[in-house]
Amino acid sequence: MSLKPWSEIARPHKDVLEGTFKQSEFAADITQVATGTAPEEYQNAEKFFSRTYITEGMRLLLISVAQRLAGQGGDPVVQLQTAFGGGKTHTMLAVYHLASRKVSTDKLMGIPPVLDEAGITELPTARMAVIDGIQLSPSQVRTYGSTTVNTLWGELAWQLLGEEGYALVADSDRDGTSPGKDSLKQLLTRAAPCVILVDELVAYIRQLELGKQYKGGTFDSNISFIQALTEALKAVPNAIMLASLPESELEVGGTMGQRTLNSLEKYFARVESVWKPVGSSEAFEIVRRRLFESSGERAEVEGISRQFSDFYRQNAEKFPVETQSNEYYERLCSSYPIHPEVFDRLYEDWSTLDKFQRTRGVLQYMAIVIHRLWNDGNRDALIMPGSLPLDDANVRNKSIHYLPQGWEPVIEKEVDGPRSVPADIDGHHTLFGGVQAARRTARTIFLGSAPSTQAEMIRGVQTERILLGSVQPGQTIGVFEDVLKRLRDRLHYLYAEQDRYWLDTKPNLRREMESRKQNISERDDVIPLLKDRVGQFFRGQNHHFSGIHVFTPSADVPDDYGTGPRLVVLPLDAGYSRTETNQAYGQAEKILRNRGEQPRQKQNRLLFLAPDFDVVGRLKEQTRIYLAWRSIVTDIENGTLNQDLSHLKQSERSRDAAGQSLGQLIRETWKWLMAPVESFVKGRPELSWEVVTVPPTAPYLVKSIEEKLREEEWLVYEWSPIHLRKVLSDWYLKDGVTEVSALKVWQDSCHYLYLPRLVNDQVFRNAIAQGVESEDYFGFASGKEGDRYLGFSFGRNSLADLSESSLLIERETAAAYAEKLRAAEQPTPPTGGEVPVAGGTIPPAGDPGSPQTPPGVPGGQPGGAATPQPAVTGTAKSHFYGTVELDAVKAKMDFATIMDEVVQQFTAQLGVDVTISVEIEARKKDGFDESLQRTIKENCNVLRFSSSEFEED
Repeated sequence: MSLKPWSEIARPHKDVLEGTFKQSEFAADITQVATGTAPEEYQNAEKFFSRTYITEGMRLLLISVAQRLAGQGGDPVVQLQTAFGGGKTHTMLAVYHLASRKVSTDKLMGIPPVLDEAGITELPTARMAVIDGIQLSPSQVRTYGSTTVNTLWGELAWQLLGEEGYALVADSDRDGTSPGKDSLKQLLTRAAPCVILVDELVAYIRQLELGKQYKGGTFDSNISFIQALTEALKAVPNAIMLASLPESELEVGGTMGQRTLNSLEKYFARVESVWKPVGSSEAFEIVRRRLFESSGERAEVEGISRQFSDFYRQNAEKFPVETQSNEYYERLCSSYPIHPEVFDRLYEDWSTLDKFQRTRGVLQYMAIVIHRLWNDGNRDALIMPGSLPLDDANVRNKSIHYLPQGWEPVIEKEVDGPRSVPADIDGHHTLFGGVQAARRTARTIFLGSAPSTQAEMIRGVQTERILLGSVQPGQTIGVFEDVLKRLRDRLHYLYAEQDRYWLDTKPNLRREMESRKQNISERDDVIPLLKDRVGQFFRGQNHHFSGIHVFTPSADVPDDYGTGPRLVVLPLDAGYSRTETNQAYGQAEKILRNRGEQPRQKQNRLLFLAPDFDVVGRLKEQTRIYLAWRSIVTDIENGTLNQDLSHLKQSERSRDAAGQSLGQLIRETWKWLMAPVESFVKGRPELSWEVVTVPPTAPYLVKSIEEKLREEEWLVYEWSPIHLRKVLSDWYLKDGVTEVSALKVWQDSCHYLYLPRLVNDQVFRNAIAQGVESEDYFGFASGKEGDRYLGFSFGRNSLADLSESSLLIERETAAAYAEKLRAAEQPTPPTGGEVPVAGGTIPPAGDPGSPQTPPGVPGGQPGGAATPQPAVTGTAKSHFYGTVELDAVKAKMDFATIMDEVVQQFTAQLGVDVTISVEIEARKKDGFDESLQRTIKENCNVLRFSSSEFEED
């Protein structure tokens, strides 16, 4: 179901549509009605009640008036005391028309149910007296024919009974003294049923200076009159008085006004019934009836209201709690086409302003708003705080009319208007401009915060109420949350504290910040800070990199094998973009190819992290903002900048918020991970770059980078021997070459970009160790002497040692050599009847190649008898020791061979205890220097030598 605009459902009254309404007509004037000079809608009883919503307070009052006039009870005196514009004059008019009507009560809309509730079938017509303190003057007399009236009691008597009534108080009127209670009782009895309406009484009596006689009497005589009148009314069962007393200081006036009010309240309190003023919920219907001819079909109104209610419930965490109840849905229906938040802000916030009249002020303000929205073709589903056309001169002037000086430039620049900041934001960002997010948000903040003052402990509009006043169903809430942050960062008169926002006529420190921001140097301030902040993302985190170099010149990036690759974080002027002019490639290639002025050898040990070219501009701006706020906080704390505590707190919050935004933006900026690779084109290596993004939301940057490197296989953490074998066959073991230096293969993998990039040499060692466990890949040897491999491994466990003599052997060659070793190790079986004896074997007789037959064996000396020989026995040897001298230069390789060929023969047997002792002797004719002696001793201690000494010959 689509959201139909309010202008297609509701229709305002003709005067509102055409803009022909007079604001003064919203101010009901009881005297004009009494004299027959009021506008038709107030003068005609039928039209008056057709546009009047009978509130709870008015209903109870009309019941009491009806009962009183019918002599069935009711209150004799009703005090109408409420804030400026609370509806008391309108209530008096309702009583006036009910009591003095010239038509039957059934023609007065809303009155029959009131009379039914009062239990009255026939309501008598009453005499009326209207005492208007603004209309009357204590110094001026009024003439009615031949009768001259001076005082309030003279005026009352004349209006009720004419000359007959005036005669009852004539003497008191001429003397300016209050008539007695009995005289007033007699007057009321003759006039009954009667209604006395007294408006602006304080405004009349406060003019009377103490001790001074006026034609209208003295201050004390007027107070005495009110006391006598209220007492007399109690004695007349079908007479009633309604008197309005002000509540606001603006209406009370000065010292005499307050003294008058205090005196009147004391006497009224004895007999009066306090009237209940208009509630904000009732204001919905009051305003709607006066401004709208029709609010639309009930079904359409409920449909729109239901969509708003469902939207609030579906996003409960974003809106105030009260929006989740069904009662709020009812409020949406009853206030349509005006959003309840408009009424809440006007009645709860704006009504606190001295010049703002509650009901009358809302009517005047909303009439101007509705007229402008209708003519502008507004398409909103409801008239919301965000809908207020503050760019219109009439609406803007009416808004600032109630506010202190200084608001007009704030509205024009920071709230609404063609040159305002919100209009600029909407105009330059389609995402915002499509829903006028910036302007709607700024208007909502204005309506909710403009009436607040600096004296208030808690100021501003909460975020949830800003969203309530600006977002419509179907719109993305996040767009308005985002634009709220934009406004906070750009507006000079907008304040923010936690989740509250408010506008003020006093500028915040943003203008100071903007001024300082312009003076911040990129080279001296921005880049050093960013270098430090980027570096913080890598500190204190475990990783496999040999070094992380942030904004480091090529000469300072080491050219070594290291314990891992090196990550180079490129500076701001090396931004990556997908366009042809890519700054990152050029800067990275300079570091990759050279170390300062010298060619770089270990190129395959470098990886690069590049900034996003499109974000670099915003990052520089955000850095300047942060530095500006930081300097402001420092200057306020040091006393250099004279500001109060509230501005210090604001600047601290702004600094912290700018710092947080800077951190997030840094992550968004350095997100391009670059790996150099080379492929052969026409026999020559050609450089290219592989690029991937690092998620900016990952909690740990280094971990995220390593995960990407592992995922893309740009950095090898575990290397299968099959891949090593392929590298060997592709680049080394071909064209008759059967062996290659293992150290060279490892170093080449660090040099050349077309070879795999290994984390470190341990990954290479592990690949060799795994490969030689089987006979499927290659062989390994610690060295070679002639045709003999030293420390040869193929098809068995071995620790790969990377030294200059270490060799990787082609598989077939290694297999052939292993077979040769196995053949050499097998013993030669006896042949031709050889008999094993101690010291050798006896070949068969007559063997010409046989050595001389030992004596005493048959077939020996001719004719000799056989001599018995002792049995051949073998003694088991249980102890082995061996001593060997090693060449000091080749000791490392030779010792590895000894371990493989001798020691492992013992350790492979069960139950063999092997002890190895190393004896080192070194001599130098001119002696060893102290430094060398100290180094040797420390190393021997670390290696746990049992004894180590330097001696003199």
